[in-house]
Amino acid sequence: MLLENENLIQFIKYSLAGGLATVTHIIIFHLVAWKLFPALQKNDQAVRLLNLSLPPVTDTRRARNSMISNAIAFLISNLVAYISNILWVFERGRHPLVLEIVYFYAVSGISVVIGTVLMGVLIRRFGMLTTYAFASNIVTAVMINYAVRKFFIFSG
Repeated sequence: MLLENENLIQFIKYSLAGGLATVTHIIIFHLVAWKLFPALQKNDQAVRLLNLSLPPVTDTRRARNSMISNAIAFLISNLVAYISNILWVFERGRHPLVLEIVYFYAVSGISVVIGTVLMGVLIRRFGMLTTYAFASNIVTAVMINYAVRKFFIFSG
């Protein structure tokens, strides 16, 4: 029973840390997709909420730019995830620091690549709103990352 409570508390902490990383990812993604690599549409929630002005973008260019924006957001938000995980959720020590960071980024990278490709396909093939296609990345990452981080990367 005590172990179950510890696992529940750890998962809650993981969820909060993941929430922080996800918010970071969403903010960076939208900033980059707005200012550097145009990928937003007039009906995207951030555009409507903040009344952003946008250049016209084809679905093909929007798909490519959303994938680039997602890669940039991944690098930054994954650093936030790593730091919050080692400070608050998991214990380091299963692997040397450099290897631990490589594993952390590799596992996160695999889940983000899967989500990013899915996002690009949803936009290019179905013309899906960028915001909704972007959510596929988040769902993919959550499904993969917790188990691999808990049982392979960190000590507990």
